[in-house]
Amino acid sequence: MADPYQILGVARTATEADIKKAYRKLAKELHPDRNKDNPKASERFSQVTNAYDLLNDKDKRARFDRGEIDGDGNPAAPFGFGGGGGRAPHPGAGGGGFRSQGFEFGGGGADAPDMSDIFEGLFGGGSRGGFGGGAAPGGGGFASGFGRRGATKGADVQYKLQVPFTDAATLAPQRVTLGDGKAIDLKLPAGVETGTQMRLSGKGQPGPAGAGDALVTIEVQPHRFFVRDGDDVRVDLPISLAEAVLGGQIKAPTVERPVMLTIPAGTSSGKVLRLKGKGFHKKGGGRGDQLVTLMVDVPDDAALKTFVEGWSGRDAGNPRAAMGV
Repeated sequence: MADPYQILGVARTATEADIKKAYRKLAKELHPDRNKDNPKASERFSQVTNAYDLLNDKDKRARFDRGEIDGDGNPAAPFGFGGGGGRAPHPGAGGGGFRSQGFEFGGGGADAPDMSDIFEGLFGGGSRGGFGGGAAPGGGGFASGFGRRGATKGADVQYKLQVPFTDAATLAPQRVTLGDGKAIDLKLPAGVETGTQMRLSGKGQPGPAGAGDALVTIEVQPHRFFVRDGDDVRVDLPISLAEAVLGGQIKAPTVERPVMLTIPAGTSSGKVLRLKGKGFHKKGGGRGDQLVTLMVDVPDDAALKTFVEGWSGRDAGNPRAAMGV
């Protein structure tokens, strides 16, 4: 993923308000409902949402600025032969991974290359499970720095799980099929967002000291009309002219199920109503809200035009006076 600051078009010194303002502007321009014939806009909308999710989280933003994670929220160097999972470090690397001719190979992924043949060619044989325990022709073990090591766990396995927006908001269980063909139900944590990583102990590759772990990285999919704003959910809700003028109760969608919403008489476009506890589950407990922005849908009606033309109050007051125009 590209730099989230570049995606949102803000400087690295941007304030939270600057980031939120940039996100809302881009989300409105790129929303799938407004770009039904432009798949690139939908892809860009997803990138903008992911970038906002990262920069809106103070901890993740700080870690990204320090270079600890990438634009997807993943560790800047998530793979490597050191650091667990049954992989031995390159001599002198201190567990930092194996690097050769500009390529860095990591264990833990389903597509990670099997390096045992390369090591056997270099050192004259040895165990396929790691550097230790093998002997070069002539005895004495491997070359300097490669002695016998204890039993190690199997490699970790990386998975990416796409979660529907409403499932993430309601923490609906997710069915995951692992590499061995077994399916398990995954319980999402409160505060889940794109980049959240979940560890499933013992669900990785087998090894002499037990199986490694499965690492599941969550990717929350964008919704066609809901937009995430921190722990809150925003939605633009169209209402008819009659509903705006006369008020009344209408049905409004939420991430769980439709609810009845009371529209005050004389409502204008842009009025925001708050539905308590209809947002995302928070890490510390409780839930965010759903913020409903009412959008008056004015029909193209000849009788309505005639009424307004003859309406005595059509020139009463200037609704833009506060803006100096």
